[in-house]
Amino acid sequence: MEFELYTLQNGVRLAHKRTDSPVAYCCIMVNTGTRDEFDQEHGLAHFIEHVIFKGTKKRKAFHIMSRMEDVGGDLNAYTSKEETVIHATFLKQDFARAIELLADIMFHSTFPEKELKREKEVIIDEINSYHDSPSELIFDDFEELIYPNHPFGRNILGTKKQLGKFTRKHIVDFMGRTYNTDEMVFCSIGNIPFNRIVKLAEKHFGGIHPNTRNYQRLPITEYLPQRKTVKKSTYQSHCIVGTTAYDLHNPNRIAMHLVNNILGGPGMNSRLNLALRERHGLAYNVESSYTPYSDTGIFTIYFGTDKADTDKAIELILQELDGLRNKRMGVLQLSKAKKQLIGQLAIGAESGENLMISTAKSILVYERPDNMQNVFKRIEEITSMEVMEIANEILSSNRLSMLIYK
Repeated sequence: MEFELYTLQNGVRLAHKRTDSPVAYCCIMVNTGTRDEFDQEHGLAHFIEHVIFKGTKKRKAFHIMSRMEDVGGDLNAYTSKEETVIHATFLKQDFARAIELLADIMFHSTFPEKELKREKEVIIDEINSYHDSPSELIFDDFEELIYPNHPFGRNILGTKKQLGKFTRKHIVDFMGRTYNTDEMVFCSIGNIPFNRIVKLAEKHFGGIHPNTRNYQRLPITEYLPQRKTVKKSTYQSHCIVGTTAYDLHNPNRIAMHLVNNILGGPGMNSRLNLALRERHGLAYNVESSYTPYSDTGIFTIYFGTDKADTDKAIELILQELDGLRNKRMGVLQLSKAKKQLIGQLAIGAESGENLMISTAKSILVYERPDNMQNVFKRIEEITSMEVMEIANEILSSNRLSMLIYK
């Protein structure tokens, strides 16, 4: 069954897929993330994700936490560059409980000052832990390198100094400006009739006053390749080679996902894994990733290796990129790559939570759910020449940036 759609009068969009599973899922996704922060708000979007659970007009933090856990469910949230999501997993008979709770959290949180102070300490620990993990920190530093002086390049957690300045007024002002009802999607999956979903949504979301977005996000600045080496007292050298790539609206984005999968996707048979780990034993972990956003995209290759082997590992990576740019893939080779990507996407879509979140994102970006069969068809249509052209356009040597912790 496909997703059924409905829009409330205040602009909040609903999407629901009925299944026969006893487990159900729902989320509220807001088209708001760290790139919507002003300079003095750095880290505020993530801070809100934490403190939005700390009390509403009718619940204290403990009651929010217990509301789903008491029935064996799960409640969580995350913040990214462009979205904030609150999501829950539960048994289908608890759907009314879940939707009421998400509405209460999203629209009626009170942000008690004592809870704000306590949660700041939690996030400071999170920041410290992140700085203790160079394999994670390097991704933030790389984004800052290629998006300088732009909110997109700032890390999601913020800084200890800025965090200490946030008050309840900062939260209320940010949410009033960016938590717009026409930029919200409520998405659910479960064995519940759609007409019941609509009735519950009308009850809990329908009375919220419309709040339409009236600002434009700061455009992405021109990309200029950068190279930087940072001295770190670590056992390993950590490195990212990468560049900007296609955004969510570019028709080449699906083929770019295939290029990424061929190079360093999750399979052990990726070209980079075979080159660095299997043939030369230089890295325990080497991976590539491609993340498209509304008006930009990021492609990265990450590896960690012995400091003495850094240059050799980089040389092997550049050789693999060169091979993809200059040698067309054979018919059998390309067919295998397509099947692998289609299989990964199909398996990922079997996760109700993954499918729910990707559908909510698709509605925010394209105003419709993704049709997986159309995606698979597009993958099947990709030619070896297309792979080569994309590799030459995005992965040319003069476009690559590099960050090394050494």
